[in-house]
Amino acid sequence: MGVWEEYRAKLRTPEQAVQAVKSGDWVDYSGSLCFPTLLDAALAGRRDELQDVKIRGNLCFGPIRAAECDPSREHFHYNTWHCSAYERKLVDRGLCSFIPMVFRNLSYYYRHCITVNVAMMCVTPMDRHGYFNFSCGTGIAKGILSQADIVILEVNEHLPWVYGGFDECIHISDVNYVVEGAHEPLLESPITKATPEEEEIARQILPLIPDGATLQLGIGALPNVVGAMLADSDLKDLGMHTELCGDAYYRLYQAGKLTNRRKTLHPGKGVTGLICGSAELYDWVDRNPGVAIAPLDYVNSPEVIGKLDNMISINSCISADLYGQVCAETAGTRQISGTGGQLDYLTGALMSRGGKAFICMSSSFTDHQGQRHSRILPRFNGDIVTDPRSQAFYLVTEYGVANLAGKSTWERAEALVSLAHPDFREELIRAAEEQKIWRRSQKR
Repeated sequence: MGVWEEYRAKLRTPEQAVQAVKSGDWVDYSGSLCFPTLLDAALAGRRDELQDVKIRGNLCFGPIRAAECDPSREHFHYNTWHCSAYERKLVDRGLCSFIPMVFRNLSYYYRHCITVNVAMMCVTPMDRHGYFNFSCGTGIAKGILSQADIVILEVNEHLPWVYGGFDECIHISDVNYVVEGAHEPLLESPITKATPEEEEIARQILPLIPDGATLQLGIGALPNVVGAMLADSDLKDLGMHTELCGDAYYRLYQAGKLTNRRKTLHPGKGVTGLICGSAELYDWVDRNPGVAIAPLDYVNSPEVIGKLDNMISINSCISADLYGQVCAETAGTRQISGTGGQLDYLTGALMSRGGKAFICMSSSFTDHQGQRHSRILPRFNGDIVTDPRSQAFYLVTEYGVANLAGKSTWERAEALVSLAHPDFREELIRAAEEQKIWRRSQKR
């Protein structure tokens, strides 16, 4: 049987394909741009036939109809590895549970710890050799699909075909069912306008980035403003090795700054695990030999990251305490996002010759009632620690940069007070004194 005959034999409607799901099953959805929209809607249509179907997703932009159609969660129980803004709202409504993880370990969890009865994912159309490309979702695709009892692919003609070195495709022979159908153009991730504080943070970091550096830029406005400033700077021959490729890299490419020539690993290629951004970005990565996508257990491996000289990692956090612990995923106990790859790159950059890892935040924020709060806290109280104090590196606010590596508790407290908003410094000093991490000889 040829690949196209096998394709036609496995072709189903969404409604037919989701008949594979049984009560009590674990179902995995791929996230972001590879979310299986048609299959999710068809599964939601079976709500009253099914009980206790557990669904796992990751950075899904929504709507997730199987989650929203069942407020009781008796039929479908949705869980996520990393909250998007949409999934955060589901958590607040009691319609989503969080699964803690570190991205580099995700494939390991699936291989050794997790049951997957049915896996569903959007992919590119099949090529003449019988392969579908995992596109922008390659980072975690193979780890999930290879462990599933039943694999259902939803073909989305809008997805770019992204080259990789390995595990970026699946063959028709490894698929149980294929679903076709009309899709809207790919969702574009809006570029959030940077605040004055974020612009100042970017200015603080810029002098510490050398020519030929390889960049990992996290999610949000700050990485985009750093990318914009780098594009307008005198730096040259920058490289890309990142969990998530967004529009900051495309802007660097347009400015002639992103060449990947001086990378000590995979020279000439920008490496990523996931892609999300504008239509222009998707067009840029489509069949581009200068971009390589790979599984996150490789891309986010600290040992791999450490092979890149001058690895510069720039990520954001929500808060830090005077001990140097960093929270990047909760506000108190409220789930905001997830660990993702932040700890991976913090670890890997420390292993890189000339590497630096920057964790950034505004020094304060104003709540809905107009009250200002410090992001630097005396100590955490319910906040989830994303980065332990034992791995602290560079922390940045609009008031400066502090390298905490090798610093004692009192040296850290002193450095962090200097990064705090002036309105809170005296209060933080008093707390440090009470916590016995403030030297009497320290100047105020």
